[in-house]
Amino acid sequence: MPRPLVAITHVSAMQANLAAARKAVPGARTWAVVKADAYGHGLSHAMRAFEAADGLSLVEFDRAARLRELGWQKPIMMMQGMYDVSDIEHLARDDLQPVIHHAEQCRMLEITPINRPLVVHLKINTGMNRLGFMPSQASEIYHRLVSMPSVRSVSLMTHFANADSNGTMPDVAAQIAAFAHATAGLDAEVSLSNSAATLLQRQIRGDWIRPGVMLYGGAPGMQSALSLGLQPAMTLQSRVIATQSLRAGDSVGYGSLFIADQPMRIGIVACGYADGYPRLASTGTPVLLNGVRTRLLGRVSMDMLAIDLSPLPDADVGCEVTLWGEGLPIDEVAAHAGTIGYELMCGIAARVRREVRD
Repeated sequence: MPRPLVAITHVSAMQANLAAARKAVPGARTWAVVKADAYGHGLSHAMRAFEAADGLSLVEFDRAARLRELGWQKPIMMMQGMYDVSDIEHLARDDLQPVIHHAEQCRMLEITPINRPLVVHLKINTGMNRLGFMPSQASEIYHRLVSMPSVRSVSLMTHFANADSNGTMPDVAAQIAAFAHATAGLDAEVSLSNSAATLLQRQIRGDWIRPGVMLYGGAPGMQSALSLGLQPAMTLQSRVIATQSLRAGDSVGYGSLFIADQPMRIGIVACGYADGYPRLASTGTPVLLNGVRTRLLGRVSMDMLAIDLSPLPDADVGCEVTLWGEGLPIDEVAAHAGTIGYELMCGIAARVRREVRD
């Protein structure tokens, strides 16, 4: 028998989340973000789930080539552009669209002859301060790009730092204003909204949106995925493999972080930090036991964790345990571990068995 731990990808949920993104910004075309193996959900499954998207975007050249091998014929955006001049050959061969965010990338395009001019995306740094040209450079770089024989067309984009904020951080409006000023008079399509902006800043308008985590049922910021109409695209599920009866004063696991204050039964579950469950998840982190909410107890170990069986007194070996997914939002689990749902999605270990459900 295989170990009872399984990560289930729900294709229908991904399709529903894509539909929600498209509905949120009517008329805009959609780049579905599939980097990091589609946030841990599987690239081939994401390609099928996002068939209705207008394009896919990611950062890994080998995965982009794989999308073409699998039959994806629509646009593919390389979100960090090329890393080396040799990447331009791959861009042309697989008809990939690089994001241009640094002067060295412009130089690469200028010195490299190719037989298929590229669609490129000019990224402008309006306050995120990761990638992109300063607004004062935008017009110059745009005209430099459109004059290159290796460039077929140029679109414009930026990335919001705080689209999920409640107004206590630098305002989205300031970034929009900086972008508008920088691109005034430039004849190009525009891509602005990530998941947070797509869901929470619906006043923003662009030709394209770039939803990422929302496609997988993760909610940006402090919002609830359920309240935003999103469905969980991954369920991490295991079973109880042993039980223990504790007396008052007994402890559980390494470090004795949990001490029972009364007699109780606990279940040992086949899942640990070597599987991708967060070690920093603390006592009280929610789990579902046969669909009933209960709590994690003590420290997560490499292959196992302990849960409270009190809500189901008859629970025993073999009972189903949902670590996150259907009925238990991944962001809620992540918050108990001091992280975000993105990290949990992307962190499932290779040894965890995978299943796909339509």
